[in-house]
Amino acid sequence: MSTRIDELSDMQFTGARSIAQYSTASRKLCRDLALEYYFSADELEAVLIGSMKGNPLLKLVGAPDVRMRARRVAKRLRIMGELLQGAAAESSKLNAQFRKEFADVINPPKTDTKKFNFKDD
Repeated sequence: MSTRIDELSDMQFTGARSIAQYSTASRKLCRDLALEYYFSADELEAVLIGSMKGNPLLKLVGAPDVRMRARRVAKRLRIMGELLQGAAAESSKLNAQFRKEFADVINPPKTDTKKFNFKDD
């Protein structure tokens, strides 16, 4: 398993700072994985097209059947990358939503009400 995933699983939710750190680490991981999938999709498509494993008669005209099948396979990696970009965006929203929902707990409002003093004679 990746050390970055291990770091995420080892994080303890102890306060607002730990949630922010978890959100940032997961966003970075998702963004890096998305980039990896995009680059792998291009590389895989090139390798599959280079293999020319298709109809031998169509090789004479550039193997359009191989290109089409390779594009379909690589499309799945591109979709995985898009989904991970969405996951990165949602992990950024995690910290913002936490701060919005629990703002009164994080920064409690100051009470300016004065207490009634019975001994002010």
